[in-house]
This record gives sequence, C-alpha cells and structure tokens, in this order.
Amino acid sequence: MQLKQFILYPILLLVFAATATAQDCTEIGQNPSTAFPVCGTKTFSQESVPICGHRGIPGPACTNAGDGTHEDTNPYWYKFTCYKGGTLGFKITPKVLSDDYDWQIFDITGKNPDAVYTDRSLYVCMNWSGEGGVTGASSAGTKRDVCGGYGQPLFSSMPTLIEGHEYLLLVSHFTPYSQSGYDLVFTGGTADITSPGIPSIVHARYNCQSYTIGVKLSKKVLCKTLATDGSDFAFASGGAGISGISGIGCANAFDFDSLLIQLNGPLGPGDYSVVTKTGTDGNTVLDVCGNPLAVGEKVDFHIDPPPVVQLGNMAVVGCAPDKIKIGLSTPIRCASIAADGSDFTITGSPAAIITGATGQCNSNNLADTVVIQFAQPLYRQGDYTITLKTGSDGNTVQGECGQGASIGQTVVFHTADTVSADFSYNLSKNCKVSTVNFSHDGANGVNSWRWTLDSAGVDVQTVQNFTKVYGDFGEKYVRLAVSNGVCSDSVLVFINLEKTLGAVFSVDPGPYCPMDIVTAKNESFGSITSYAWDYGNGNTSTAPDPVPQQYHPVNKEQDYRIRLIVVDNLNCQDTADHYIKAVTSCYIDVPNAFSPNNDGVNDYLYPLSAYKAIDLHFTVYNRLGELVFETTDWTHKWDGTVKGKPADVGTYVWMLKYTVKDTGKKVFRKGTATLLR
Repeated sequence: MQLKQFILYPILLLVFAATATAQDCTEIGQNPSTAFPVCGTKTFSQESVPICGHRGIPGPACTNAGDGTHEDTNPYWYKFTCYKGGTLGFKITPKVLSDDYDWQIFDITGKNPDAVYTDRSLYVCMNWSGEGGVTGASSAGTKRDVCGGYGQPLFSSMPTLIEGHEYLLLVSHFTPYSQSGYDLVFTGGTADITSPGIPSIVHARYNCQSYTIGVKLSKKVLCKTLATDGSDFAFASGGAGISGISGIGCANAFDFDSLLIQLNGPLGPGDYSVVTKTGTDGNTVLDVCGNPLAVGEKVDFHIDPPPVVQLGNMAVVGCAPDKIKIGLSTPIRCASIAADGSDFTITGSPAAIITGATGQCNSNNLADTVVIQFAQPLYRQGDYTITLKTGSDGNTVQGECGQGASIGQTVVFHTADTVSADFSYNLSKNCKVSTVNFSHDGANGVNSWRWTLDSAGVDVQTVQNFTKVYGDFGEKYVRLAVSNGVCSDSVLVFINLEKTLGAVFSVDPGPYCPMDIVTAKNESFGSITSYAWDYGNGNTSTAPDPVPQQYHPVNKEQDYRIRLIVVDNLNCQDTADHYIKAVTSCYIDVPNAFSPNNDGVNDYLYPLSAYKAIDLHFTVYNRLGELVFETTDWTHKWDGTVKGKPADVGTYVWMLKYTVKDTGKKVFRKGTATLLR
C-alpha cells in the first residue's frame, strides 16, 4: 500500500480495512484468464469497479518512501496482440479525477495468463504512483518503472511491444472509498494492436446427435454482439428451424471464434447452406474493433446418410455369465436403450431371462457396446440367440443421428458347464509306507487337470487319475485345479497320514547316582503284539512295562542306551532309543588343594560331583578378601588365574551354597584350598 493514502485518509482507511483483505474476483474481466479484448482504435469505458482482489503482483524492486506491496486492488484486466511492433501509448482517465489508478503490463506470449501472479519474467512496465489523476504511458514519461508513493509521476515512458506477442494490461483501483470507473484509450504510440481484417466464416459442421451446426469464424468476435435467438443466421433454402445460438466460451469470456446454431429438429442427408444476416439486435456479430461479419456470407456443408446400426461381435462369454456384451457397428444413443432390456429377447436352453440393458457410454452419451443383464448366471452348457426388437420405450436402439437399428438382427453365443475340482482318494498302509490313489470324475467336459502335491509346487501331476506313495507320516498338501476350457475350479485338501504303530517311552536322562533306581514309562501305541526292552546294562525284558534298573558305571560318568522294539499285528516294527547318564559318586565336596600346571591332575578348583545340586553358588576369595572367582555352574572350574594372569601361590577361602535336588535341603559350606605351582 502507498503511504500517501494513509496520511490523507486515516479514518476512511479504518472503515476500508475490513474489506482490504484478499477477496475472490468473480466478474469476467477481473481475472487474467477472462480479460477484456481491446482494440487500438476504441475507447473503453468502465463505469464502476467492484471491490475485490488484493493479490500480490511481482515486478521490479522499489525502495522509495511510501511504496508498498503492489496488488490487483479492485482490478480489471485487458488483453491485446501486437500486430506491428513499436511503442505503446495509452491513457487512463478516472471518472473522478482525484481517484488513484495504478497499472502494469505483462508479456504472456505462450504462458498461462494466471502466471502474472508468480512469474516475474512476464513484467514489461508499470506505474504505481500514489497520486490521483490521469495516468498511463506517453512520450512525456521519463522512466518505464514508476514505483508507488506520494510525488511519483503519473506517466511512464512508452514500452516497446514485439510483433506477434500477446500482452495483458492490469488496471488497479487503489482509492478505497470510491468505486468510480475510468476511460481507457490507446494513443500516441507506434505499435499496432488493432486486429486486421474483418470476421468471416471458415467452415460449418452438423452434429446429428444434438441437432446443432458448429460454425468456425476466422477471428474472435464479441459475445455481446451475438443475437441469442439465432437471428444472425438462416438457411439459404430448406432445412430445419433455428431456435437459438451460443458462442463457445461466452460464459466466462468476452469473445469467441466458434458458435453453435441450435436447430428445432434433425437434418436429413443432403447439401445445405447457412447465410449471415442482420439479427434482431440490429447487427451481425462484430469484432472488438466493431468490424462486422458481412451480411449474406454463406457457408456450405454436406450431410452423409447415417451408417446402418448392426449388432456386431460378442465379447468372449466366460464361465457362468450373468451378463453379456454385444459390440455395435456404429455408436448408438445411450438414451435409446430400454433400461429393462426389452430391446432384446433371448431363446435357448436351459432357459434364460433378460432383466436389463445398459450402454458403455462415453462423455457424449454414445455407446459402441451394449451390456445385457440376465436374471441369474448361466451355469449350464447351452446355445442361445439374442434378437433385437422394439423396446418398451417405443423404439429399437438408435444411432447417433437417430437412425433406428433394424429389428430381427441376431447374435448367438454358447455357454459351458461349470465344473467342480472335488476329487476322491483311497488309502492303503504297509508299515511305514502309505499308498494313496487319487481320482477325478472328469464331469462336465473337464479336459485339464493339475495336481500339486506339496506347497512348494515341486510334485505336480497333469493326469486325471494317479497313485502316490508316501514314505513318511503327517499332514499332506493336495491341490487340484481343473478346467473344461471355459470354466475352472480348484480345491485344496489336507490328508492326514496317521502313524498307527509307535515305540514310545519316557525316562529321566539323569544323571543317576549309584543307588538310584531308573524307571522308564511305556507310552507306545498301536495293535502291539510284542515288546523287546534292552536296558543297556546287560538286562532285557519282553513285558509291556519296563523293569526298574540300577546302573554301576566303571568310569566317573557313563552313558547307557535304553531301547524298546515293538511289533504289531501286521508284523510292522518300530524302535525307540533314549540315553541316560550314570555316575560313580554324587558326594559334593571341594578339594583342599589344587595345582593348575596343566598336567591333568588337580588342575582346577570346583565342587566335585555336584550332580544333585541346584541353585548352586561357588565363590573363591584371596587372603585380602577380594573375590577372585565366582560361578553358578559347578562344571565351570577355577583355573587359578585372575583376570587372565596366574594367581599367587597360597591359601584361598571358598564358599559354596546349593539346594539338594531330591530333598530340597539347602546347604552352605566354606573352607580353604591351597594353590600350588
């Protein structure tokens, strides 16, 4: 904002502050994309300026006092093309001479007009003077870029325009308390921004779907000069009545170069001519400079006979279809398709019923495919015929130009039976070998089988029936996929090959002390006829229940294998083994001396034979009371080192805590041991 206005009108600006924030400009001409077209020979009078805008406008940096942000305050935009390069002079005269009007010009050649808000490179020249009065660009201007603020000149020097380039002129009304307008006139420069030539008709084309004639003009003309009742045009002879006319884009622009003539009925095949005449508004259409489209100008166009609508190929019918798609030789009007499907009948066996029809419609509401809906899917094999007829809407389907498709046209199609992948199998067992015979009935024309016998897909069979031999037990994965060329199905089955004979027993693995009794527990299953126990200590038995045993090892620790062999009524055999550990002593003690010299004799200090100890804690201290070794695992022995270095020769104190596994008794002992080298 410009400082001058804050000084002169502080009270009014307080009132205006509520509306000075950015507001959308909704009228055409108030945005770059809807700018007024202008002609260099005309004066453009704007009677009032609605309040809106306040979007920032990029341009040269300004540093003078009183300047502020340059904004499109209550704006109007003007567009023009340079037809001959040179300087541009223009003048903006406020209706109230004290009003402050600012302006800026942009070169938008090849750009989106809205880029003026973001693209600094589009800038050409400007004048944001804070003074009120007549402003513009003329030979009296001394600089191209006039920044805002009090005392700045109202006229800038004339910019130089480039031939063929397109430009936008922003007129910004800064005065906050007035909506008075202005007059804009282009004068004094050498550039030509007046569009050459007069409008003429380039060509015309008939649209049979909407009953309209599209007309292309050689240049843009003003929307406001078009008589909307269509009286600017007439048929030279014959043809339908003209009911209206519209310029393409006039809803959000001031000019157009294409228009639509609306007819009150269709045109048949043949040659036609449309001529221009003076409309009910007293003129033909005019360009921005007031040049008229000449009265009596004629344009010819030809309408070919519309193509015949024929039912075409049918899309591939899949398995159990609940609808079918029929292609058409030429697009039809979607509105001509009876929604209840009554444009079509179906015959065949098993019986089918049509419940609806729709078109695959494009944005012009034309369809080249009709989708016919059935009451239910067609699951069984059959041959069917679709026949076209007059529907409940009083017509058969119609082409784009309203031409009806001839009734009685037919399309035939075939359906296939649905299939089932359910299969059967029988199982026979021979000890550890299971033989499974798989088979499928092949019903409903199945001619393709794919058996997958493991989840990794390694074992695959492609025949109808086969035999599989399994050499192990457990759950087996079997998937079958079948097809008759149209319909397909698959099923996944898990077959549990249960083990019918098992030698099973349980026994505590120990360790066992010299007086301990070892008792196994028989858990075998099956139709067992005989048992054979081998206890590993020279004793055997053939009773179902094992006999309690004692073990007397020769070595300090010794492992023994207990084996059970069972035989069932099919003479199948199974074997189970378990190992136990027996020891020569379970008396827990700590040596009173050890010599860690790696000679294999008394090299370590640890609790001996602590097989029956749980929650064990063993510690060793030097004569200063410092902890030198600690463990909760009795087999973890002290090797006479401290932090990796040999400990001193001498006496060490040890402490031992544990709980007796069998009785739960808690024990604490301590003593000394001498380390010798």
